[in-house]
Amino acid sequence: MKMRKIVSVLLATAVTVGMLAGCGSGNGSSGNGSSDSSSANTPSGTQAQAKGKVYYLNFKPEADEYWQKLAKDYTNETGVSVTVLTAAAGEYEKTLKSEMAKSNAPTLFQVNGPVGLAGWKDYCYDLKGSDIVGNLTDDSFTLMDGDKIAGIAYVIENYGIIYNKDLLKKAGYSADDITDFDSLKKVVEDITRKKDQLGFSAFTSAGMDGSSDWRFKTHLANLPIYYEYKEQGINNTDAIKGTYLDNYRQIWDLYINNATCEPTALSTKTADDATADFVTEEAVFYQNGTWEFNNVADIGEENLGILPIYIGMDGEENQGVCTGTENYWCVNSKASEDDIKATLDFMNWCVTSDTGVESMCKDMGFVIPFKANLESENVLVNEANKYMENGKTPVSWNFSTMPSEEWKNGVGSALTSYAADQTDENWQKVVTAFIDGWAAEAAASK
Repeated sequence: MKMRKIVSVLLATAVTVGMLAGCGSGNGSSGNGSSDSSSANTPSGTQAQAKGKVYYLNFKPEADEYWQKLAKDYTNETGVSVTVLTAAAGEYEKTLKSEMAKSNAPTLFQVNGPVGLAGWKDYCYDLKGSDIVGNLTDDSFTLMDGDKIAGIAYVIENYGIIYNKDLLKKAGYSADDITDFDSLKKVVEDITRKKDQLGFSAFTSAGMDGSSDWRFKTHLANLPIYYEYKEQGINNTDAIKGTYLDNYRQIWDLYINNATCEPTALSTKTADDATADFVTEEAVFYQNGTWEFNNVADIGEENLGILPIYIGMDGEENQGVCTGTENYWCVNSKASEDDIKATLDFMNWCVTSDTGVESMCKDMGFVIPFKANLESENVLVNEANKYMENGKTPVSWNFSTMPSEEWKNGVGSALTSYAADQTDENWQKVVTAFIDGWAAEAAASK
């Protein structure tokens, strides 16, 4: 089945339950970058005709170099100045608030879904009738504010437990041996028992610094939320019950007690540490997403696979990987008319031109929800899609319904404290942050 068809079916499933959202946080890369392509060489006669400029505040650090190149390519072709600033991992909202307060604010930015939109809807230009909307494969990839199209998804991604096929084989197993939490636990704990003999651990470090903690306070936390929403038949709530937090605890315990470092060291471990653990083959398993492909491909594409995140639910052997988006482009409605037009033209060029599509689909490894999408060369994307081809149900991204960044930080802080001292009392602090923190932050946002 072609990637385009796979994605259309998959996204129709995910969007039907209304839970596409945000990934975060982005990749674990740290640092940021910016470039103003206005100094690039432009074709003769085009610069004088160019009206408006583009300033893109990019959410994904791992894609920075490609956005910088696209900015230059677009200027060379059109004469329009394009500046790209990339926020550091975990710092996007803070950076957006700072940049939006300036006179020369971003003309193109992003939100992670309905909750993110709530704080920025007054800055979102109505994209209805724009060329880029017309190039969507499905209207469900729009982010609505009433009748206004406030945002548009530009990438669909997957996350789960990335694994090294060769190391798993050396440990005496294959992915076929892992179909639910119990079988995952059996394999992981066996690797831990034999780690001195094998020369590697089961999991990479579950770093809880700002470059990495989103993997657990957001992406891992999505699983108990997903199953609670599914049971309740809802797609949002102001009062999470925490029905499946015991399941959250057991997968977290498995991660932190079978890793390359002691649980007490997690507060200082970074995303780069986790990536290094995996690339240097010190660990078999690494929770992350398809966006991480370029950072882990050095172990050999033939050795890369991805598993669902199992947390011990009935029927989870029929579960696929987590699939959705938290990446919605929004155009700054407070920008000048010329800058808005320039920005809309740039966005459409990115998803229709050979240069833009090649960069997004090949270099960045994205699956884009537009008619020009190319079959993916990202092995992790293709591995993730096999679950759907085999009839597995993808887990929708529900973390766009998390009430605030403050809520995530509270859960992350409690997870870190619990990791250092794994008592029932300390886990109760995670439960309190999850349930009471949710209610408080949801109420505060009203």
